[in-house]
Amino acid sequence: MLILAVDTSGKDGSLALVRFEAAEDHGRSLLGLKPTEQEVATGTAGSRALPAALKKHSVSPRNPEVLEIVALEGGTFSAQLIPQISALLLKHSLPKHDIDAFAVASGPGSFTGLRVGLAAVKALAEVLKKPIASVSLLEIVARCGEKGGPVIAALDAGRGEVYVGIYECRDHASSAVAEELLTFDEFRSRASVSRVVTPDRKLAERLKEGNINVTTIPQPRADAVARLGFEKIKNGEVFSPEALDATYIRRTDAEIMRSSRVPR
Repeated sequence: MLILAVDTSGKDGSLALVRFEAAEDHGRSLLGLKPTEQEVATGTAGSRALPAALKKHSVSPRNPEVLEIVALEGGTFSAQLIPQISALLLKHSLPKHDIDAFAVASGPGSFTGLRVGLAAVKALAEVLKKPIASVSLLEIVARCGEKGGPVIAALDAGRGEVYVGIYECRDHASSAVAEELLTFDEFRSRASVSRVVTPDRKLAERLKEGNINVTTIPQPRADAVARLGFEKIKNGEVFSPEALDATYIRRTDAEIMRSSRVPR
């Protein structure tokens, strides 16, 4: 299965083209290729050809083939994204229709960046009729913790606040307990009794000053979005372009201003 992953949630972003192993029967299920009545009657169910990209190579889901990761400079995502995707596919001699699914970072992060990434993926998925996996950056961070059990994923949200995801991680799987926006002081009091994972070094340093157990990881890239996206697709957790939306967690400034107005 060939997945195109997009992450435009932060100051800088990335694209990744990643190939995963998918057995033919399982691949058919993921792509919605159910047997027709004629195939069932004639005993030829499962004989329809799969897309070439799904048949190529045999790669473990835990060790996928990362064809390439492309860095995106912040501030110009809208101008870069589609041209970079086209150039990436051209470089690897892959037509757009060889993409089997999309994975996109849905938040939290930059409002503008998230909207640009989601809009591009929605448009491509609509044209190509391919599924989309929506991936939380907080879940990616939680998965990067070295141990299982309860873990708090943290991302610096600016303005003295922290994006916080509380997850239960077991056997390469994770379930969200909560995702929320906290002040640093609120987060610090909660983090004092839990294990914290973050890619933000300044945030980690502040927590370590308070003797809080923190694991610092590299900043996740689009290949991590593809890995978690593959698991979600495998589990049937996919979105149509119409249903896909960002997970901002923080309200926009316009929403805050509207809610603060006193009715006359």
